[in-house]
Amino acid sequence: MTAQKILLIVLDGIADRPCDILDGKTPLQAAETPVLDRLAREGICGIMDTIAPGIRPGSDTAHLSLLGYPPERYYTGRGPLEAEGCGIRMEPGMIGFRANFASLDKNGSIIDRRAGRIASTGVLCDAIREGVDLSKCGVDLFFEPGAGHRAALAFRGEGLGATVTSNDPKHEQLPPLPIRPMTEAGSDLHTAEVANEFLRQSADILADHPLNRQRAEDGLLPANVVLIRGAGVMGRFEPFSEKWKMTGSVISAAALISGIGSAVGLERVNVPGITGSADSDLNAKIRAVESELERKDFVLLNIKGADEFGHDGKAIGKRDFIEVIDAALTPLLSRTDMIIAICSDHTTPCSVMDHSGDPVPIIIRGPGVRVDAVTAFDEISSAAGGQNRIRGGDLMPILVDLINRSEKYGA
Repeated sequence: MTAQKILLIVLDGIADRPCDILDGKTPLQAAETPVLDRLAREGICGIMDTIAPGIRPGSDTAHLSLLGYPPERYYTGRGPLEAEGCGIRMEPGMIGFRANFASLDKNGSIIDRRAGRIASTGVLCDAIREGVDLSKCGVDLFFEPGAGHRAALAFRGEGLGATVTSNDPKHEQLPPLPIRPMTEAGSDLHTAEVANEFLRQSADILADHPLNRQRAEDGLLPANVVLIRGAGVMGRFEPFSEKWKMTGSVISAAALISGIGSAVGLERVNVPGITGSADSDLNAKIRAVESELERKDFVLLNIKGADEFGHDGKAIGKRDFIEVIDAALTPLLSRTDMIIAICSDHTTPCSVMDHSGDPVPIIIRGPGVRVDAVTAFDEISSAAGGQNRIRGGDLMPILVDLINRSEKYGA
C-alpha cells in the first residue's frame, strides 16, 4: 500500500543538550515516551539540521525550510509572517512588524516589556486601529492582537522600506527608542517616520484608555506603549498546492507558524483551547488533525510548549511536558494509512535558554518506509537511524516521494 496523505508534526524546541539535573540526559531522553518510541520502532529515524550544521534556526526560518521554502530566498523578516498569523492579509510589498504591549512609568521608562502579562489586548488594538490616522503619510494601517500581550502591525503604501530599527531597548528601566532607518534609502526613512508617527499617536490613545484606567485601579500595570520590531517586507510565495500538488492545513497556536502556513497557502485551522503553552489542549489539536486529514492531503501540526520550558531553563518541566505530548499522540498509533513525520524545528537547550545549532531528531513512519533498528526517539538514538543526517529542505521531497507524488528527474 502507498500512503496518500502526510502529517508533519513539529514539536517546537523539544530537542536539548544533556542536563545536569537529569543526570546528564536530555529532557527527551529522560521522559517516558512509549508512543514516540513505538513510532520510532515502526519507522525510520535520523537527525536533521533544519537550516545547516551549526546554524541556529529561528522558528520562522526553520518552518519555511521544513515546508520546502528555502529561507535564503523567501525570508524577509519575522514581522510580515507574524502579521499574517494575526489575521492581517499581507499583500506583497506590505511592511509587517511584530508588536507587543508594554508598561511605561511616569518618567517614560519601561517597567514591564509584557504589560504585566496582560491576557487580552483586543479592545486596545481596536482603539489604536480606529484612532491612529496615517493618511497624511500616504499609508494604510493594520493592527491586530495576538496572544496575550502580543500584536502585529502592518503598513501599506508607496515608497516604504523595511530596513529600520526597533523601538524596543530590550531591557527594562530604559525609555523606548526612536525608530531609525538603517540605510540612506528614502524608503527606509519614510517607514521610520511613519512608524514614529504611529507610536506617537498610539501612545496618546493608550494613555487614557478605559482599560488602562481600570487596570490602574486594580493595581495592575497599564498597557500604555507599543513596542515594534522584526520589520520585513512581504514577499511572494509559490502556493503550496502548486509546489507540492497537495491541499493542506496548518494547526498551531503560535501566530508565527499560522502565518507561515497561511502565507504559503495552507488553510489555517482555529482550535478552541490551544494556547501554545503547557496548558494547551493537545487532545483538541489531535482531534482537529484527524478531521483535517479527512479532507486534506497534508497537515502541519505545531506543538510549542516544550520550547517555552527550554527558554526558561526548566529541564524537569520540559521533561514532564514531553510526557504530556507523548500521551496526546496515542490516537496516531492506529493510523497506518499515512506518512507521519515527527521532528523539531530547532534545539532549545535549557542550559542556553535559547535556540542552538544542534541537529534535531526525526521519525518518518508509514507505508513503504524502510524500518531501521532504532527503538527510542531522542537526540542520540535517532542519530543511528537509517535516515542518517539530512537538512530541513530535504524533508518535503522525501515525504512527497513516499506518497509517490515526486516527479522523475531525467528519463
